[in-house]
Amino acid sequence: MLKMHNLSKIYRTDEVETIALNNVNIEINSGEFVAIMGPSGCGKSTLLNIVGMLDNPSEGEYVFLGEDVARYSEAKLANIRKRHIGFIFQSFNLIDELTVAENIELALLYHDIAASERRDRVAAVMDKVGIAHRAKHMPSQLSGGQQQRVAVARAVVGNQSMILADEPTGNLDSAHGQEVMEMLQGLNEEGTTIVMVTHSPAHADYARRTINLFDGQVVTENLRAA
Repeated sequence: MLKMHNLSKIYRTDEVETIALNNVNIEINSGEFVAIMGPSGCGKSTLLNIVGMLDNPSEGEYVFLGEDVARYSEAKLANIRKRHIGFIFQSFNLIDELTVAENIELALLYHDIAASERRDRVAAVMDKVGIAHRAKHMPSQLSGGQQQRVAVARAVVGNQSMILADEPTGNLDSAHGQEVMEMLQGLNEEGTTIVMVTHSPAHADYARRTINLFDGQVVTENLRAA
């Protein structure tokens, strides 16, 4: 699905040069569940942002679905994100003034989809993640685990082929964290590619492969036995 070759990300100011990623080489196949681990500041979120085309590498090559991302216009980048990539964040990023259903539907407003189909898709994905009974509630009326379920639903309602999850259980207790991980595992079993940043070895065990970063470099890769 994607390949990174000698990819680096360098942040420069007049006085300081910070190397966030240094000659990273990664391949991720369609349908994989990959966890990215490492200490704080090692480049995990930077890597995820580049995978999601929210940031650009300073050097190296990023190929997505057989095409060099550097050749994409801003319009094509936006279209690729819309069609292929869903995002789940640690902080949920729900809009307080919208209901659960409206927060999820927001992900479909930039697609060429009739309102009736949008409602059908939202209803189906709410059933899938177990929050249909909360459709008319506001985010402030939900627990943290329920808010993250809404965020998962928003990420997958457009039938994206890849989900990028940045510490998706970081603000949850262990029980709700496990629920979210089981949802991600279920999505992966249905064919969705999952790339997840996590500090939790227990949650990384849900992944088939773990990539460990240190000082912006891939230091090890571990493949879990089937």
